[in-house]
Amino acid sequence: MSFQIKAQSKLYDVCIVGSGAGGGMSAKILADAGLNVAVLEAGPFYDPADPEFMTQMKWPWESPRRGASTTRPFGDFDAAFGGWEIEGEPYTREDNTQFDWFRSRMLGGRTNHWGRISLRFGPLDFKRRSIDGLGDDWPISYDDIKPYYDKVDKLIGIFGTKENIYNEPDGFFLPPPKPRLHEHYYMRAAGKLNIPAIPSRLSVLTQKINNERGVCFYCRQCNRGCNVYADFSSGSVLIKPLLKKGNIDLYMDAMVRRVTTDQDGKASGVSYIYKKEGKEYTLKSKVVVLAASACSSARILLNSASDQHPNGLANSSDHIGRYLHDSTGASRGAIIPSLLGRKRYNEDGVGSLHVYSPWWLDNKNLDFPRGYHIELWGGMGMPSYGLGFDLPKLQKLTGLQERPGGYGKGLKEDMRQIYGATLGLSGRGESIPQYNNRCTIDENVIDQWGIPVLKFHYQWTDHEVRQAKHMQDTFDEVIHTLQGIPLNDKPGIETQYGLDIPGRIIHEVGTTRMGNNKKTSVVNSHCQTHDVPNLFLADGGPFVSQADKNPTWTILALAWRTSEFIIDQLKKMNI
Repeated sequence: MSFQIKAQSKLYDVCIVGSGAGGGMSAKILADAGLNVAVLEAGPFYDPADPEFMTQMKWPWESPRRGASTTRPFGDFDAAFGGWEIEGEPYTREDNTQFDWFRSRMLGGRTNHWGRISLRFGPLDFKRRSIDGLGDDWPISYDDIKPYYDKVDKLIGIFGTKENIYNEPDGFFLPPPKPRLHEHYYMRAAGKLNIPAIPSRLSVLTQKINNERGVCFYCRQCNRGCNVYADFSSGSVLIKPLLKKGNIDLYMDAMVRRVTTDQDGKASGVSYIYKKEGKEYTLKSKVVVLAASACSSARILLNSASDQHPNGLANSSDHIGRYLHDSTGASRGAIIPSLLGRKRYNEDGVGSLHVYSPWWLDNKNLDFPRGYHIELWGGMGMPSYGLGFDLPKLQKLTGLQERPGGYGKGLKEDMRQIYGATLGLSGRGESIPQYNNRCTIDENVIDQWGIPVLKFHYQWTDHEVRQAKHMQDTFDEVIHTLQGIPLNDKPGIETQYGLDIPGRIIHEVGTTRMGNNKKTSVVNSHCQTHDVPNLFLADGGPFVSQADKNPTWTILALAWRTSEFIIDQLKKMNI
């Protein structure tokens, strides 16, 4: 497929690819400094407060599928435009390995529908090789990034409590919401098992912090996009204010094909396809920042090969795409008999957990490295599509067998007994980055825009499998302590103890990893590529390791730090 390439005459100071966490933060810091900034996003404009897009506060029956998934993997009302599979944008896998790649094509990217769990990496998380001999240490420490975590806390807003847990650093917190009933039950069981259970740390406003954003009104629908901007998404919190000021130029539906280079091999801008026309354009800039997501940025770089960069742009190390890794995940659910037939009341709260358990054990006493945290689900939120579809099983588990199945009044009575009595436990853990877990270009497959697609190779190791077993053993102890009734049999080795397929937790990082040695890394400690001084990464790609924490807060902090470095280097005329 060939396109006529149309060059735009305007020269930008910085061109940013991607409008998610890293792209949005980079745009804010650079534009606020007075730089002329272009932001390219592969999807359409999105504003959760615009009636055209708003799905918050709608009932399930207002959806064509009563709330079930159609083109959106988490249901018709979910904010994500995209998913693990997107028509016209395939990807492939090699050697019978598994990896599922989630993409969210829209302003703000994946920050529109995440759980807003906003955890800092701790001091130990940057130096894991020094502790267990696996993987590599980051070339920066917690002290290097702490000032930027602090700035992100204050700019965006996060609730939580100061706990003085060394590797779960405290921040600048707003008051957290109170635990819900199922979370109180979990806290009681966790206390008996010496598992810490503390208020969650979520980027949701429980108090007003400025005049541009409202305060959470506890509808439990953060995944639908907040119409008062009380939860964090990059489009609402970072980019929308810039558009009001006129500080940036925003290019929507712009599918970036490659980073362009000049005769010296330096970045000169980007080439993109305007999806509504199918025509290709180029933008010129002094600096390029890739923040398209770890895998998308790797794809752009690998597709940007040239005479000066025959192995892909900034890829003299052959490390672009390598060390890809995702969080581990495993879950278990149960009915808590003492919650059957509970009183009905509004128990919505925020759209995610009010309580969680940070990692609490010493791996020296375990048969696997690294750790995991525990997230909770359940309780008595608004009923959604799918409720009661497995009623005979629930009736059998809870002893309501006089009316197997159910219609009419009997169905309603049994569902009233059961609803709100569930408790779910999910582990989210750290995997060990592997050199051969990677994404590369599949030269035999292109997407609908004519761009070669990614091919994935990924396998869990015994480290992750044993970690998942520990998760399941812990979940069993919690359920037993609560005298709960498991909803399903405990997963065994034949299913890797319920370990989710790589990519399913949507925390993939590491494809353009950071390091001091240009032979074994792609970017330096400021996320500047070793090979191309005016090319930077601002997504999860530079992560050396994942920690057992969600990556968004670290992406934001690194993007802020990198943006300040870019400003300094431009002033010094070093780039």
